[in-house]
Amino acid sequence: MLYTLHEIHHAAMTPVRLAAKSLQDIFTNPWVPVSYTEFGRHMAAGCELLERTTRRYPKPEFALTHTKIDGRKVAVTEETVFSNPFCNLLHFRREGRGADPRVLLVAPMSGHHATLLRGTVESMLPDHDVYITDWIDARDVPVEAGTFDLDDHVHMIIELLQFLGPNTHVIAVCQPSPSVLAAVSLMAADDDPCQPASMTLMGGPVDTRQSPTKVNELATQQKLRWFETQLIHQVPAPYDGAGRDVYPGFIQLSGFMGMNLDRHLDAHVKFFHHLVQEDGDSADQHRRFYDEYLAVMDLPAEFYLQTIRTIFQEHALPNGTMTSRGRKVDPGSIRKTALLTVEGENDDITGAGQCEAAHKLCTSLPASMRQHHLQPKVGHYGVFNGRRWREEILPHVRAFIRRHDAAVLAA
Repeated sequence: MLYTLHEIHHAAMTPVRLAAKSLQDIFTNPWVPVSYTEFGRHMAAGCELLERTTRRYPKPEFALTHTKIDGRKVAVTEETVFSNPFCNLLHFRREGRGADPRVLLVAPMSGHHATLLRGTVESMLPDHDVYITDWIDARDVPVEAGTFDLDDHVHMIIELLQFLGPNTHVIAVCQPSPSVLAAVSLMAADDDPCQPASMTLMGGPVDTRQSPTKVNELATQQKLRWFETQLIHQVPAPYDGAGRDVYPGFIQLSGFMGMNLDRHLDAHVKFFHHLVQEDGDSADQHRRFYDEYLAVMDLPAEFYLQTIRTIFQEHALPNGTMTSRGRKVDPGSIRKTALLTVEGENDDITGAGQCEAAHKLCTSLPASMRQHHLQPKVGHYGVFNGRRWREEILPHVRAFIRRHDAAVLAA
């Protein structure tokens, strides 16, 4: 019912949104004299702010058409190389390049689209052959396609690593870190020839008992039944996934916005003033960030609930009790995959120490195959995006991958 009410409210706001857009067009039209006045700029700014806060934000595009390698502009083609109802595997093929380390970037399946990692992909392209998981919005997956839970998530990662073949490097950003660790553990137990050469876990909730955040506390304060009754809703018509039980993206977005409400309100006030002052660069920066941040997707209910129970409530992975499709998950089986963990000092979603905990679980890895990096002065998103990611974190990731890449070692 809540999902249906949300859709009705959005539809009801359509006349307001259209009126705001029409007024904005009038007060920014160069042929309208009032557009050059302070009153006109205030009206245009207010109308744009109203239109943006009531619109539906579609899934953004990666739009990565080129990269620069050794000072030379190289064309990039985005192609789908693997597909199933819940995930597409995208490859950013660089013209004339094929010798760089192959990297599977596992994007979070936590409410935002994989394009949240656009900056991550862009910065890695000059030195890596990049693939990324592009998870499908659950509201667009027909009920006939079946369910998708945490076990399916783990085995999807295994399937993708097997599809890409030996000497692949896997990077998990935030939420999929436990799944990637579980997938590599199962592959190691089977001595799978496609187990990755290295595994980088970035800001992931491997052991949420370490430095618990508000997100972790919420997951433990409520029983699983509460999450099921309060946060799970059915997709309404006319979406392709009508009738599917999901954790709606708009609910998760509301939670994240509420955690830092003052910061978001301040950002929108500053955006209004940037528009009035005709500070186009600052206004564009705000638009780019919120076009991505406010574009959300629904999660399959079974995946969300199993993740809450297994990762956040039972702490099954660090407790040594995690199973996947009836098989015990033992990170101690990992002997051939080097491990790098990355954390942000000011991360308020995945506290410091939660990702580093993976080292204690991978008991068979020698010190030469382990590395941990704690980045000062960055929060959650700064771990994988922004200036400090590009200038201070990425060099560690790049060097670690190179050091454990079989092709580089052979050369």
